[in-house]
Amino acid sequence: MVSGNSAIRGSRVGAGPMGEQDRGFHADRVAVSYWDAQGNETIRYFAANLPDEEIPETIDSPSTGLPAGRDKANPPSLSKSEPYKTHLAYVKERRTEEEAAALLEEALQQLRARRGTRTAD
Repeated sequence: MVSGNSAIRGSRVGAGPMGEQDRGFHADRVAVSYWDAQGNETIRYFAANLPDEEIPETIDSPSTGLPAGRDKANPPSLSKSEPYKTHLAYVKERRTEEEAAALLEEALQQLRARRGTRTAD
């Protein structure tokens, strides 16, 4: 004899007399469409009695991760992040030898001027 298990064979554990209607699956809902910069549409459902100002204007698109807005003609733009720079890009940005020498000379003059004012005190 098995004791301590009150479930009837073949029934789901935790199933009760409540149906889908009691759980809110058939509540009045309104569909709101959001579009991202790539033209993907995402539909979200909100309660019909929810005021329009409580429905968000933008969400993150689950398919692309981009921001999506309610205006199909003007979706939120892509973020303007700077792409990764390679070492070669940094090398190309380096100053010429003449500019580097001028900067070094200016820095040395500033150091000498500071050192000279400290010893004069």
